Amino acid sequence: MEYRRLGRSALAVSALGLGCMGMSDFYAHRDEQESLATIHLALDRGVTLLDTADMYGVGRNEELVGRAIRGHRHEVVLATKFGNVRAPDGTFLRVDGSPSYVRQACEASLRRLGVDAIDLYYQHRVDPGVPIEETVGALADLVRAGKVRHIGLSEAAPATIRRAHAVHPITALQTEYSLWTREAEGEVLQTCRELGIGFVAYSPLGRGFLTGRIGGPGDLAPDDARHGHPRFQGENLQANLALAQRLQALAAEHGCTAAQLALAWLLTKPGVVPIPGTKRRQYLEENLAATDVVLGAEEVERLEAALPPGAAAGARYPAGAMRSVHL
Repeated sequence: MEYRRLGRSALAVSALGLGCMGMSDFYAHRDEQESLATIHLALDRGVTLLDTADMYGVGRNEELVGRAIRGHRHEVVLATKFGNVRAPDGTFLRVDGSPSYVRQACEASLRRLGVDAIDLYYQHRVDPGVPIEETVGALADLVRAGKVRHIGLSEAAPATIRRAHAVHPITALQTEYSLWTREAEGEVLQTCRELGIGFVAYSPLGRGFLTGRIGGPGDLAPDDARHGHPRFQGENLQANLALAQRLQALAAEHGCTAAQLALAWLLTKPGVVPIPGTKRRQYLEENLAATDVVLGAEEVERLEAALPPGAAAGARYPAGAMRSVHL
């Protein structure tokens, strides 16, 4: 496994991390024992970066990850997030970046994870009602208290990143980035590189769409949250299938799967660490094999021409969720 330093920080992580969200929420066909086995296999294969959040499963995902890493804490760079507040039944309530909530959320995550400190603690979404300086100030207090080692932001706009970084060094920005979500390639990535902030790419496989295993709405379970995403609906879905087919054709030429090609493309980007999510060992093994796929400059150009920025049809989140990104 290759390891990459996040920006100019002292934090080094595996070139591919593991997103744990789907083990507890949003996607169907969850199996806790298989999820635990998947995390253990990831650690055996040299994956160090495990990504969770307090909102995933309303705390259950942190509990799951906490059980998985018992006896393995020294092998793990543990990343979690706060700020998206949900009711016990999963109903979304608000985004909260107030200093009092920052402290409350951190204590709850430490308890669920069963650890003394969080390696990388992200603000999951920026709270428009609280100055970012106040939120990051509270996070800096947690660093000084030894409860958090590094601070991150998720889906923050360049101006917000700069204001946050002026209060306390931001180690990583986590934002959606894949062959069908390339908006970050502009000012967001430029800002991260200028300030020495690492970039963690979530949904690097387009919520599974770029794997080629989703050919229509019937391929998703009735309770799968992706039914509510515009890119998986109606005419948008049909248009996006053409993009997935282009990727599959290029992958066949290269002798790898579409998922491996999509991840290999991201791995050519300096300072970017993808965190593909999976809850099955089979797909973990497939994803990790992407580190063996070597792409030349011409192949990268072909891929980027086949799936150019803005090519995907539909917004990447439902309207309500889109209002909380890039603030």
